[in-house]
Amino acid sequence: MPRPKSAVTLATVAKNAGVSIATVSKVLNGRSDVSSATRARIQDLLTQHGYVGRRPDTVVRDAVELFYQGALNNYSVEVIQGVVEAGQAANVDVVLNAHPRHETTVTDRANRWIRELIAGSRRAAIGITSELTDADLAALSRARLPLVVIDPANIPEPDVTSVGSTNFAGGRAATQHLLDLGHRRIAYLGGPPTSGCNQARLSGFRSAIEAAGETVPKDYIWQRDFLYDDGVAGASVLFDLPDRPTAIFAGSDESALGVMEAARARGLRIPEDLSVIGFDDTQVARLASPPLTTVKQPLREMGAVALRTALRLAAGETIDSHHVELATTLIIRGSAATL
Repeated sequence: MPRPKSAVTLATVAKNAGVSIATVSKVLNGRSDVSSATRARIQDLLTQHGYVGRRPDTVVRDAVELFYQGALNNYSVEVIQGVVEAGQAANVDVVLNAHPRHETTVTDRANRWIRELIAGSRRAAIGITSELTDADLAALSRARLPLVVIDPANIPEPDVTSVGSTNFAGGRAATQHLLDLGHRRIAYLGGPPTSGCNQARLSGFRSAIEAAGETVPKDYIWQRDFLYDDGVAGASVLFDLPDRPTAIFAGSDESALGVMEAARARGLRIPEDLSVIGFDDTQVARLASPPLTTVKQPLREMGAVALRTALRLAAGETIDSHHVELATTLIIRGSAATL
């Protein structure tokens, strides 16, 4: 009995045709953005190699890569839901993957990641609070894969398309609310100093304090990350100050809950002894005790805008701006009170 021939791969066909794997995949999926000459050459090679692909009646949808770093939390889940819902409306699949920060060398990791995206026929990539290296950006550019980042962990290059919210205005509104309640010893407990959204929230905080004729003591600024444990750790440091703050503006709902737990451990009542304001308005803000006053980011809409923008870039359309900011809103609940 003769041995069967080894199955041909898309990489073999792509190499023989002198094109990318993504182009071969487009021909197989019936996409129209391939020239007639290239299409004919690829189809001839597929026939010669006896390639058996999907059944003709199989419906193939475009796909977008949605990636994140670290652990998923309430913030990222809200954004993901917005991306997925927008993808359903656009008849596009959203593939969720973790993007590791460190693995082998930066360049090797970036190149392997891009090969995986091309092999999976992704039309674009969307990152959630991810830190992208120069190697990542260069590899995406070489592959001509559009990129949209949502609240990037590091400040993106000017030509990198990003989606966020009015972080400066939100930070100013939160701080002004505490000032209106009579507080003057107000601390800021924020995220990574290199994060663009953190810098904007801190600037809004400083702007409101300075406009009121007050100064911000150096010890009243604590920046680490937007996580619960960072809220506990930062609040503990602030509570040990000789003149502890009477109010804390936290850079996220999650870190605000950490502040509230640290206060409880010290026997401080909220809002009687300490006022707390968060940022995001995720589900945990409504479930907190007392419910958390916070700055609402339209997280699902941010995800939807990122998806629609990524598809426009993939279609070769010109977008109006490389950075889009959606409006924030102060949501007043029970965690902040008059001094």
